[in-house]
Amino acid sequence: MSGYPDVEAVAAALGGKKVLRSDVRTMADLSRLVVAGLPFQSLLLVSSRYSLARRARIEQAVLPRTTMLRREQSGVLNVAESERLERIARMTALAEHVLESREAGQEFLVTPHPLFEGQAPLDLIATDLGARRVEAVLWRIEYSLPV
Repeated sequence: MSGYPDVEAVAAALGGKKVLRSDVRTMADLSRLVVAGLPFQSLLLVSSRYSLARRARIEQAVLPRTTMLRREQSGVLNVAESERLERIARMTALAEHVLESREAGQEFLVTPHPLFEGQAPLDLIATDLGARRVEAVLWRIEYSLPV
């Protein structure tokens, strides 16, 4: 049941070929980019998908505010930051796909939910295990299984 959302949708959320400077068609392509460090601009593009009030929350889930200026100057995120950003882009793409709209997907990710002990899914996806929990719920919704 658990799978990866459309790799091309995740790459598009990260800025596509223009920002990533590479065609991303497979998970291996995306993995190579994450290991090399995603462009800082990808962070801005992913956070810009959300309302102004929620952008800071997205950015802080990827890197501390004190690191933001250094990464902006270097233009590249480190591996750990890139992994967190990829998770957020992946969960955003999956939620938007499953719930059939950008607004509904984003609302799901930022709203505290009883299935997650009152936490918002966005807060959980800062870790791999948390992302797996959110992903499992989304796939259950997609396939009309009980959650």
